Amino acid sequence: MQIAISSQNRRSITGHAGKCRNFWIYDIVRGTVAGKRLIELPIEQSFHASHDQFAAPLADINVLITGGLGNGLYLRLKRHGILAIVTDETDPETAVQAFLENRLLPLAVVPNNDCHTQGHAH
Repeated sequence: MQIAISSQNRRSITGHAGKCRNFWIYDIVRGTVAGKRLIELPIEQSFHASHDQFAAPLADINVLITGGLGNGLYLRLKRHGILAIVTDETDPETAVQAFLENRLLPLAVVPNNDCHTQGHAH
């Protein structure tokens, strides 16, 4: 299993998963972390720019943990069998461990979520 964490600043879980270009990838074997690596994508490989395809480093993920994502990306991930979890947890290690222990409390993904209504400029 692979868990991806959106981490634009390379330290904490960040939102705007569609525009994010930095992700921590955790390799999970038998319920424990077997490895961790940072991937940095060019802008054209971000979820937002890649449309229905996923960049090679993200093509095999099973779970995406993020601070926020739009409904379109949520539905796209779901169609590909990827569990998307929006959380207010900011520490990647804590979030992964909580997920593995079935303790990570997801926030609701709001249907038709649109960052533009929140005053964010893209």
